Amino acid sequence: MTKIAVVTGAGGVLCSAFAKQLSKDGYKVALLDLNEAAAQKVADEIVAEGGEAKAYKANVLDKACLEEIHQNVLKDLGKCTLLINGAGGNNPKCTTVHEEYEEGDENRDDILTFFNLPKEGFNFVFDLNLMGTLLPTQVFITDMIGVEGCSVLNVSSMNAYRPLTKIPAYSAAKAAVTNFTSWLAVHFAKSGIRVNAIAPGFFVTAQNQALLFNPDGTPTARTGKILAATPMGRFGKPGELLGTFSWIVDSEKAGFVTGVTIPVDGGFSAYSGV
Repeated sequence: MTKIAVVTGAGGVLCSAFAKQLSKDGYKVALLDLNEAAAQKVADEIVAEGGEAKAYKANVLDKACLEEIHQNVLKDLGKCTLLINGAGGNNPKCTTVHEEYEEGDENRDDILTFFNLPKEGFNFVFDLNLMGTLLPTQVFITDMIGVEGCSVLNVSSMNAYRPLTKIPAYSAAKAAVTNFTSWLAVHFAKSGIRVNAIAPGFFVTAQNQALLFNPDGTPTARTGKILAATPMGRFGKPGELLGTFSWIVDSEKAGFVTGVTIPVDGGFSAYSGV
């Protein structure tokens, strides 16, 4: 079987690492990202190393766009045998200023509090993560039905286990992604398709850089809290996801594994705080 992986969010730090690993493991890789230049950069790096990859500008919230890309991937590379749903993230328009309710500030209209979070902001973040997993799966899983050794891997988060302060939509959406992973696994089990998720702990990415570090490079107070709650006391490195990643998408080594979400988090989900 020709191994062909479709990776959404492929221009990001973590998913680009996944894409490069897949190429080393013998996959042809379709790199989907709203930021086409970022996806193209990853594709160029894979090709320079002797792999086969192609970048596509993709909006994971636009099913018609995804269907068009699907047809292009079929022509360019072939049928998808592995889908990585990595597109997602948070957005400032659904991030509260305060970690907890603060008397006197909650009715201000110049800052975001729980009470004035815009519905459209919440919907955007929730949809980006959950619908951004549903729609690519609807489109690309059709290639896998009845084909041995195919799977879907969703990218969840520590937020699925323990919601972080300030980011309610992202936390709720990642919990939904984990639940949806289990649902998909059951739905497609007899079709021979495994569906799992990986839940990274705290890794430094372009999206969270400003939350974790001040402009002068010093860690923010939020970083202090994160590291205090991570028994290993540090952020993860993208390469430290790859062992778990390669195992869970391998149909021989993990062929009886489906419906699970695997934390890779330096012990964050295991720590009670005392």
